[in-house]
Amino acid sequence: MAAVTTLPAAFTVGQVLTSTQMNNLRGAFRILQVVSTTLTSTFTSSSTTFTNMTGLTVSITPSFNTSKILVIASLTGSNDVAVTSFQIRLARDGTGIFVGDAASNRTPSQHLEAISGSSTVTPNLTFLDSPASTSAITYSVQGRNVSAGTFYINRTKTDSDTAGFPRSASSITVMEISA
Repeated sequence: MAAVTTLPAAFTVGQVLTSTQMNNLRGAFRILQVVSTTLTSTFTSSSTTFTNMTGLTVSITPSFNTSKILVIASLTGSNDVAVTSFQIRLARDGTGIFVGDAASNRTPSQHLEAISGSSTVTPNLTFLDSPASTSAITYSVQGRNVSAGTFYINRTKTDSDTAGFPRSASSITVMEISA
């Protein structure tokens, strides 16, 4: 499979592709591998610093240093009503990616507002990363509380044993895309 294509910038009407051009076209912009994990149990944290959500971590070893990694995460969460909010972010090898710029005392993250103990939020995060590496890379979903309190993944804070308090699933998927 070709890592770099040698296709012309434009084609003309009636032009016939050579076998090399057809093979390059076939190898361009393909999904080379997919790694995914799903968390069906619950996760709880009282941390005020970003911590990996157990069960929402995957590793991938890119085939080429020019490859892009498409990261898709979907999760359901809740938090203590007294907590102003909890924050989430995607991380590559423990470092936040797909976050806003740091500014003064503001924390770069994806932000979730406080919700009631019987409700959940369902953020979906999608980010095209350019790690420029052929070494193993670990992607994770991280979370933290803005202040004292607890956040919950795949359940409501109240978590009563009734139909009105659901349990859910969360996942993270990474795809290597040839460039």
